[in-house]
Amino acid sequence: MVQVMTEDAFKIHETSCQIEGKTISIKSGRMARQAAGACEISCGDTKVLVACVDSKEPREGIDFLPLTVDYEEKLYAVGRVPGSFGRREGKAPDKAILISRLIDRPIRPLFEKGYCNDVQIMAVTMSADDDNPTDTLAMLGASVAVGLAGLPFKGPLGAVRVSRNDGQFVANPSYEQIAETDIDIVVAGTENSIMMVEAGCKMVSEKDILAAIDFAHEQIKKQVETQAAFFKQVGVEKREWQAPPANSALLALIVEKATDRLKASMNGVTDKDMRGTIIDEAKQAVLDAIATLPDEDPLKQTTETQLAYYLEEHEAALMRAQVLDKGVRADGRRCDEVRPITIETSLLPRAHGSGLFTRGTTQVLSVATLGVGEDAQRLDSIDPQKEKRYMHHYNFPGFSVGEVKPNRGPGRREIGHGALAERALIPVLPGLDKFPYTIRVVSEVLESNGSTSMASTCGSSLALMDAGAPIAETIGGIAMGLILEGDRFAILSDIQGLEDFLGDMDFKVAGTKNGITALQMDIKIEGISLAIMKVALEQAKRGRVHIIEKMEAALPKPRPELSRWAPRIITIRINPEDIGTVIGPGGKMIRRIIEETGATIDIEDDGTVLIASVEGQGGEAAREAILKLVKRIAIGEIYKGRVTRIIPVGAFVEILPGKEGMVHISQLDNKRVEKVEDAVSVGQEVIVKVREIDERNRVNLTIKGVSSEEKEALERSGNA
Repeated sequence: MVQVMTEDAFKIHETSCQIEGKTISIKSGRMARQAAGACEISCGDTKVLVACVDSKEPREGIDFLPLTVDYEEKLYAVGRVPGSFGRREGKAPDKAILISRLIDRPIRPLFEKGYCNDVQIMAVTMSADDDNPTDTLAMLGASVAVGLAGLPFKGPLGAVRVSRNDGQFVANPSYEQIAETDIDIVVAGTENSIMMVEAGCKMVSEKDILAAIDFAHEQIKKQVETQAAFFKQVGVEKREWQAPPANSALLALIVEKATDRLKASMNGVTDKDMRGTIIDEAKQAVLDAIATLPDEDPLKQTTETQLAYYLEEHEAALMRAQVLDKGVRADGRRCDEVRPITIETSLLPRAHGSGLFTRGTTQVLSVATLGVGEDAQRLDSIDPQKEKRYMHHYNFPGFSVGEVKPNRGPGRREIGHGALAERALIPVLPGLDKFPYTIRVVSEVLESNGSTSMASTCGSSLALMDAGAPIAETIGGIAMGLILEGDRFAILSDIQGLEDFLGDMDFKVAGTKNGITALQMDIKIEGISLAIMKVALEQAKRGRVHIIEKMEAALPKPRPELSRWAPRIITIRINPEDIGTVIGPGGKMIRRIIEETGATIDIEDDGTVLIASVEGQGGEAAREAILKLVKRIAIGEIYKGRVTRIIPVGAFVEILPGKEGMVHISQLDNKRVEKVEDAVSVGQEVIVKVREIDERNRVNLTIKGVSSEEKEALERSGNA
């Protein structure tokens, strides 16, 4: 590669680190030089450009970090033209949204508290090989870009994917290794702590998960060390930034006027609306106190945002102290106690399967639909995977939290929760050879007060069993929380919305009674230790087993029969050379079978034919029609056929769809026939025997050579 540099060009800086024999390269100063920070991250032929920009001043009237993270895949990265009508990359696919979330979740908590400038991180995959996934490279690149920008950030952050192949952990595995692993886990962290975990597993133990995270953290430390040295090499200087001073007067007033009511809202109150009413009273008490102050008092200038922020801070302090000091949660539960669970199945008469899962004031209705091969989702991305036969969709309408919210389609959160539930169920789904259906599950959140993603996982397991899908085991899920103050901590089972919002962790674990199938951990602080994770995983297992026992009491195993409204699929195999025969010229033959039987037919390249119909008779009729099309004609076989045309020396008879043979005039009858028309007519049904197949593959038939016994046998067989 030839580089032509001008005198005023930015200096290019490069570094690299080795992760399990693979070189990860970091380069800055060549691309996106007007961004606050930008870098190229490469591994093999995969290259991701990550850029970070920020506003110079914070937004007015906000008390949060307005961080936007976007990951984009360009199909030129794999030398492909987009398949859309406009031949441009369009709406971000689910995979891009999930990677955007992977970047966002560990990096957001590391910004200094109180920093409210707009920050945007954009990662673009510019080249992709068939070996190295892009997600962890983009996560690493985000940390580098933010570091180069000099923002108030408590990084660096590293990110590693780990698989287990042949009993050994592999860091940054290839796509092929990921496909064959029983653990696929992405871990992000700093030098001392774990920030995020995302995993899909094939029913593995908590011990194995911890070992994989520990292995990943060792690789993360290498990335952190490389970044620190790189920033020193580049000469990065962090911008001067001071956190806004605390409004101690406002906090003191809230402590005086709102404490009793806030404590009352945490005194075993299980009703979400009642709790909201008590908190509104606490807020009003503070507003009333401010109203009595002199006009010159600075508290008179308190904004709605400021009051909400400090009220929330005090509420969090009271809730956390109650949990750590008394071991009692806001709704009166113990730390390891799960809310009451109720379960119903078969709610929707025409749906293939349905399950209503209610835990406390969280309620999800999951509905399963069984489809055929052509219902599979086609994927247009840079990944090797080109279709999905199992889809889980999660919907979160405004009414589930009592709010007015326009329906704009699924957001990032909905897509992320759906993907988590999907990942949790995949290990127990039957293989296509045993259950050749496309499966779609939709989870409708009807009430939300924490842990809807795990409720949707439980509901989906029930819906699939209700539909008669032979899943291997029941899958349950639970969301865990954390309260951490110094060396003191408490793990909370089955967190509600308050504990998610004001706590330090959202740790979702799904699986069977004996093993984990999916895991997702997000931290709102500067990370946690493996020791805390071990306690959380052990407590999560007890909660998960409790939930699964409740589910199995309602529906112990999959229904023995499919829903009567689900399509029945018949699988047959034909010689791939006969696929064209079944389809026919311009699709003529297969269209005729579909029209006559009402069945849906899907033909794979290997000759597998999937025939689906709600009514079994249509599927059987389509099966017989296809088998007749591909049947090999043999000498001595007897058929009932139809005369299609007549010539002076004989008659042509269609003995199988699209396959004819000729009966010579001498073979029409035992007596002499002067004219063919004297013996048969066009459209007449006749019973014939294959007399000969000549060297040109022409079939010669006989009518007179069929004995009365052979005719009777044909009639008895039902093939006449």
